[in-house]
Amino acid sequence: MNRAALYMRVSTVDQHPETQLHDLRGLAAQRGFQIVREYTDKISGAKAKRPGLDELMHDARRGKFDVVLVWAFDRMARSVRHLLEVLDELNRLNVEFISFRENIDTGGPLGRALIVIIGAIAELERNLIIERVRAGMRRARLEGRRIGRAPLDVDRRAVLRDRANGLSLTDIAKAHHISRASVCRILNQAKPPVSEGCVPAPLQTHENRPEKSRPEWSQKLCLRTAYPHS
Repeated sequence: MNRAALYMRVSTVDQHPETQLHDLRGLAAQRGFQIVREYTDKISGAKAKRPGLDELMHDARRGKFDVVLVWAFDRMARSVRHLLEVLDELNRLNVEFISFRENIDTGGPLGRALIVIIGAIAELERNLIIERVRAGMRRARLEGRRIGRAPLDVDRRAVLRDRANGLSLTDIAKAHHISRASVCRILNQAKPPVSEGCVPAPLQTHENRPEKSRPEWSQKLCLRTAYPHS
């Protein structure tokens, strides 16, 4: 028996979620689901912070249920993009999603096809956003506007002089209204380059090694060997 979680949402505190709850309990009983928990939010659909939905997703990541039942798509997500994100995460967690009003079940073939379509739409949306950002950056460059953070405007010589006088990094940063990381970067850039060191001389082989002078007794021995009767 699959474990089911019910999610209801109403826009104001004056509304009551009993209508949604009645339909979802009937759907769970019809499909033989065991209801393990019911989550309710009494908040506007435009709000990003939903305690009930956040708790449901937290429990889904911990594997506390196998299927989520909602009354309608707009009860679950505040926008199409939010719905895509929720469905994508539930799919990665192997949690089925069933909507009562739209009659959508991601556990069936139609529902799995819907997940593929939703994933394609989400990827298309991401690509369109990236393309719009790149187009905006190209236009900004053509107009001569700088992209990114402005260069650091600070007297580097004064920073080096203060450091040479013994000031701490924190004091220098406060005096020049910059961060400690910027002070460290200026100091590191001012350091002289480290020499690569001397290259060791190659080891001499037997052919190029200079011959040592032989001692006098060795030279006499060689002469006697060459001329034994002398």
